[in-house]
Amino acid sequence: MAFRGKEMMKKIMAKIGGEKNLAPGVKQALKQAIPNSKVVMNRAKRGLFAGRHIQFGNQISEDGGNKSRRSWKPNVQDKRLFSYILDRHVRVKVTTHAIRCIDKAGGIDEYLLKTPYHKMDTEMGILWKAKIEKLYEELGNMEVVFFTP
Repeated sequence: MAFRGKEMMKKIMAKIGGEKNLAPGVKQALKQAIPNSKVVMNRAKRGLFAGRHIQFGNQISEDGGNKSRRSWKPNVQDKRLFSYILDRHVRVKVTTHAIRCIDKAGGIDEYLLKTPYHKMDTEMGILWKAKIEKLYEELGNMEVVFFTP
């Protein structure tokens, strides 16, 4: 099922809890990131796939060279990743490519903060990115007091 940009935007806003829960500038970034005709495979809506999707091609027989159509599905793993901003583990379906990207960025929080909206190709990724950005901004506004022993 394909979502149009406006429908996807409304769905994301409803899950976040409305526009008031977004950090400033996030709504404009979301509008720019979600084109009007973005097609995402259904299983990719529920995980972080880092640009990996089902690929199609030919399976060629060894003897006669006969071709038959086949598909290659992304290597999806069910993982439990720790979020320092949320201070809890998050259970998410990720591809092995996304796991390497998360490790390189320094964790799930940093990966979501560093990856631009137009590269977040899944609904869940955009939702988590907006949530993490809001919480990260709230953490920046908190006053921290250190007590000396």
